[in-house]
Amino acid sequence: MGRKDIAAEYQGLEVKVPIFFRCPISLDVMQSPVSLCTGITYDRTSIQRWIDSGNNTCPATMLPLPSTDLVPNLTLRRLIALWAFTATTSSSSSPAPSAVGPTPAAAAAELLRQIADPSDDPCPALHKLAAFLSDDDVDEFDKNALARAAGAAETLVSVLQRGRADASVEAAVRVLAVIAASDCIEEENRKRITTTLAADGASSVASLARVLRSGASLEARIDAARLVESLLRNARPDVKATVAESEEIVSELIRLIGPVDEKGSLDKQAVEVGLSCLTTIAGTRRARSEMVRLGAVPAAVRVLATDAGSPSQALRVLEAAVGCAEGRAAICEMADAAIPAVLSKTMKGGMGGAEAGVSVLWAVCHKYRDRRAVDAAAVSKGGLTRLLLLMQSGCSPAARQMASELLKMFKVNAKSCLAGYDSKTTHIMPF
Repeated sequence: MGRKDIAAEYQGLEVKVPIFFRCPISLDVMQSPVSLCTGITYDRTSIQRWIDSGNNTCPATMLPLPSTDLVPNLTLRRLIALWAFTATTSSSSSPAPSAVGPTPAAAAAELLRQIADPSDDPCPALHKLAAFLSDDDVDEFDKNALARAAGAAETLVSVLQRGRADASVEAAVRVLAVIAASDCIEEENRKRITTTLAADGASSVASLARVLRSGASLEARIDAARLVESLLRNARPDVKATVAESEEIVSELIRLIGPVDEKGSLDKQAVEVGLSCLTTIAGTRRARSEMVRLGAVPAAVRVLATDAGSPSQALRVLEAAVGCAEGRAAICEMADAAIPAVLSKTMKGGMGGAEAGVSVLWAVCHKYRDRRAVDAAAVSKGGLTRLLLLMQSGCSPAARQMASELLKMFKVNAKSCLAGYDSKTTHIMPF
């Protein structure tokens, strides 16, 4: 079919394209408009090709570019999407192919239809959704359009709640986790996922526990933990309680922050999300003793001892543990490993981690005066010096008081103490 035939077929269906919808380079309607520091907007593909060719000027103004950062023009993207939707629905006939292609909402609707169809294997469509949402080159506007598509959350959660742990469930967990944990997804869309999961909280918790327990890969288990984290942060109080009091969930989160191979290595992503969940769960008083019984204390100590990341969160888990008798007993039983680990990370977990660390030490050494903990702290090389440095920092009055009581208890000589601490920073003695 020649050009004249095409023109004849679509006669009367032509749409006048606003000039500012066209890319100054390709003159086509922009699919992914981005702006340069000069304020001129281009289609991402065209301007990226221009920059990759070695050009350092703005094509429209020919001004030199002090920066080649490309900032998505979301307002223009929305206008183009609205224009494309209006243009394709204004005629009762089949519309001409749009220069911008199918809208994200239309593409999402088709994928969601495939996922919801019981006669279709949902895995291919779910993998496409996950790839789309994870692609850094895709505009945030398009990702949010997909996330807010009618029925999207309900369809994805329905796959999760099928009552078994298979490839389709793990694929659904992947898509849901990307939406729930991605910074580029608007808060409203992230909360929509949490709300849908919480609508049948018991079923969602059971399904996530199965993936945490039997996931085919560590990545699948991490994704499930991210959804647990989302529920703990945003769900209703009764759903949060269901999660916090689930023995299987807590047990699997503790396993997640443990060794992932025969060498005993820890995965930093797994440790980060697992400890984040456990820290939130520890805020539920009734769940603390259960966490301790399931092994949260040695798991947190292992994280501190192996530099696996997230020292602040590990210290907060231990701080919650000392709030119950079982937790204090668990820490003191392994005092030779736990106390040096806490002392060594007290100044490496930020102010929150430092205050959590001193709370742990104060509870077992000063308040309850467990001899095993006191002896372990006394022989820790340079450890008590960190308490002195904490007093010199901007810690809270309560943390300063606890550190002072610990120092007095051990009758620390400031000068000899500082001599054992490897630091190039000059500090002023508080006395």
